[in-house]
Amino acid sequence: MTLDPAHPTGRSGDWTDARLIYALEEVVETELNRHLKAAKDWMPHEYVPWSQGRDFDGPMGGEPWSLEQSKVSDVGRTALVVNLLTEDNLPSYHHEIATIFGREGAWGTWVHRWTAEEGRHGIVLRDYLLTTRAVDPVQLENFRMAHMSEGFESDNAHSMLHSVAYVAFQELATRISHRNTGRESGDPVCDKLLARIATDENLHMVFYRNLLRAAFEIAPDQTMRAVRDVVVGFRMPGHGIPGFERAAARMAIGGIYNLRIHLDDVLQPVLRYLGVMEIGGLSPEGLKAQDELGTFLGGLDSEARIFDERLAARRARLEARRARES
Repeated sequence: MTLDPAHPTGRSGDWTDARLIYALEEVVETELNRHLKAAKDWMPHEYVPWSQGRDFDGPMGGEPWSLEQSKVSDVGRTALVVNLLTEDNLPSYHHEIATIFGREGAWGTWVHRWTAEEGRHGIVLRDYLLTTRAVDPVQLENFRMAHMSEGFESDNAHSMLHSVAYVAFQELATRISHRNTGRESGDPVCDKLLARIATDENLHMVFYRNLLRAAFEIAPDQTMRAVRDVVVGFRMPGHGIPGFERAAARMAIGGIYNLRIHLDDVLQPVLRYLGVMEIGGLSPEGLKAQDELGTFLGGLDSEARIFDERLAARRARLEARRARES
């Protein structure tokens, strides 16, 4: 990669976003080419069971939606709405990354390619949900209007490195959420569809994870601070969805996404791959960020253990109740 001559080692002070974007251009081009070779085009319409569709009430004079029409589980229905509404805010996400990464060169090509691929996810999810009558279409549209009217403002827009670090974790979190939603939905069609989406999200994660690895080579202290900030303050991009906290609690209990999954299946795999806790030669400020990250992960593990115990106790109570009622 080509380094800015003002920072030949990346350790003599913080890099500006512009310098980092310039220095990482070759990495972005390499990762973009790798992504294009690995990614397989797929057609959203091929994953939707169109033969199950029928008219709704309203101008078409069809049948109104009712809960018994849904084939998916209760927790699956909640997660599908959250997942789709998260995808719906794509215009805001595109604006965020295009503003930070720019629209020129390899960076711009990636931004547009990523947006195009993510667009498929919202298309196919909505088509599936409406065709199969999996969720209340009126509530879904009301939620969409409310969520998109609020827009999206990233917690990590204060630097390019924060943005890269965030999406490295967030793309994996989204993959896990989609995959678990499919498995818990109770509908094989939904499971297959979300597995396809999860494959895209994994490739996106690899792109950003590898970009983050290159950033550690160029500016280790600055990148370490960004990773610490992102991990400590991490929130899923759908946190502004109406009723998100309640939905997130249901998804946590249902095994879609919770503290244990977040720590074991999202944070730790990325951090281990990058060797974040083993990086040496840091400045005092970088070492402080590394130590704070380790302390936070230890605390999160304790919180996850408490959650696991409470979840196990809850399930035991439910099993005992079912046994008494049977």
